[in-house]
Amino acid sequence: MAVGILAFGSIADEPGTELAAAVARRIEVQTPFVVEFARSSRTRDGAPTLVPVSEGGAQVSATLLILDDSVTQADARAILYRRETRRPHNKDAGSRVGWIAQLTDFGGTSTCLYTALPVNIHPLTAGKLAELALRSAAAPAGAEHRDGISYLQQQKRRGLMTPLMPAYERAVLTITGVGDLADAWERARSGEALA
Repeated sequence: MAVGILAFGSIADEPGTELAAAVARRIEVQTPFVVEFARSSRTRDGAPTLVPVSEGGAQVSATLLILDDSVTQADARAILYRRETRRPHNKDAGSRVGWIAQLTDFGGTSTCLYTALPVNIHPLTAGKLAELALRSAAAPAGAEHRDGISYLQQQKRRGLMTPLMPAYERAVLTITGVGDLADAWERARSGEALA
């Protein structure tokens, strides 16, 4: 049986060149655990991202990336590590991290790996998420649409819903004084005073 990677955040739409080349097929599934916008991402200038949580959260739609039969579990861990850390030349670091978790016999795979970074947003409130999203949109990550507002838009387009998501979006719109997330991103990027 093949090795898989469970993609429930941006990785589903943006697997990166290396991972995309290793994927044999994709299966739409639900996460067997609950997730929430509960981690401030270093690689996204602090933007809130989805991670597994022990309280709150919701099961969401995800994509099971079934990897080519030639990809070993160790190879898959290294590929996932490089994609998540944006360190394409680090060949074996995935074996040394604890935040790559695994499921056994999930979706027809022998092993299914997924990113399980710890929660680091405290307090976990819609207002705090909006603050982090706006700050990341104004930062260099925003220029590449790797910010919190863009990430929130991406998850909305995928049809995801978590308990905090509606209030998080409302907080972004209220702070910026605009009617939609695209305008909120523009407002944050422009450096205009926020409402």
